[in-house]
Amino acid sequence: MQVNWREIPAARNSFAVLRAACEATGWYLHPVPQPASDITCYSLNSISEPRYHDEIADADCITVVGGPHATACWREVSAYADYVVVGEGEYTLPRLLAELEVGKDEHIPGVATRDWYEPAKSSVRLDAYPPFSEVMGYVEISRGCPFSCGYCQTPQIFGHCMRHRSIDEIVRYANRYGQARFVTPNAFAYGSDGIHPRFDRIEHLLKKLSHQIFFGTFPSEVRPEFICEESLSLITGYCTNTKLHFGAQSGSDAILSRLHRGHTIAEAIRAAELCYDTGITPVVDFIVGFPFETDEDQRETASAIQEVARMGKIHVHRFIPLPGTPLAGTRARSLLSETEKICGELALGGKLTGSWNKPEIRFFRRRLK
Repeated sequence: MQVNWREIPAARNSFAVLRAACEATGWYLHPVPQPASDITCYSLNSISEPRYHDEIADADCITVVGGPHATACWREVSAYADYVVVGEGEYTLPRLLAELEVGKDEHIPGVATRDWYEPAKSSVRLDAYPPFSEVMGYVEISRGCPFSCGYCQTPQIFGHCMRHRSIDEIVRYANRYGQARFVTPNAFAYGSDGIHPRFDRIEHLLKKLSHQIFFGTFPSEVRPEFICEESLSLITGYCTNTKLHFGAQSGSDAILSRLHRGHTIAEAIRAAELCYDTGITPVVDFIVGFPFETDEDQRETASAIQEVARMGKIHVHRFIPLPGTPLAGTRARSLLSETEKICGELALGGKLTGSWNKPEIRFFRRRLK
């Protein structure tokens, strides 16, 4: 039985992780540019799903679909896919493949079909699975997030309790290559509960890594309230990157509170100032167009964008109501002409990237520096 993986650019790291997990049990995922027999697996986000919906529905093979969109919308996806892996796939996908090989179609917790679903009974222990095999991927060092940001799918998929890969396992894989890059919701939360940082554990990790270390850059961003003199000293003392990526998300404290972000705009501005004073370029995310954003809220965000741009770089996202989040089903509000003008001028000056009119740009692969 041949098991294929549909090549989708935005799912490259998922491919690395799941191929490694499947190889450990004797299954090899063959990358393909179109569905092929016997089984074809997909990983979809909410931007890519419309593109592959009809392909999956019309595929002349068994289709298995996972990813953020499938996890949030498993009922809808199971209407056109044969099997939907809901949530983490390292254990569930190999188990499903083993059942299919012997011709069984038994109910598997964590796998949805058109007429049955039961949630998985446990979470993945990261050390139990390799982060990648011969297919290169970033080393995932943590999963889960204790915060409940209204627009974010991470805690909905991976839970609110942070899980960490051990230092020895991280070092084992990261030191295979000339550059060490990581996946985590908050790099400065490594080894902690996600709220109270453990910089001693991060330093222990960084000391054991060799070659070039990129920490706190996409896709291992940080939170602004974790940026302080101690955390910045870890970047300047051990890491190669001269940029630090974090999310301010809004310049309005009223919006930040409603989003349950857990920090203020003053903390985000202070984080940018600390980076700038240390010689590190802050790269700061903002989201514009929240459905409950007033004109004054948006003006405050535009003002914060201008202030931070004097110290570093800005990445602007247009709000997307992702399924499975508290803001699912809402609609982005329009932007003020002054907001568009400010973003446009900063973009022309090389200080701002992203798109405030084409939200799908946020899912494109970013240049890593």
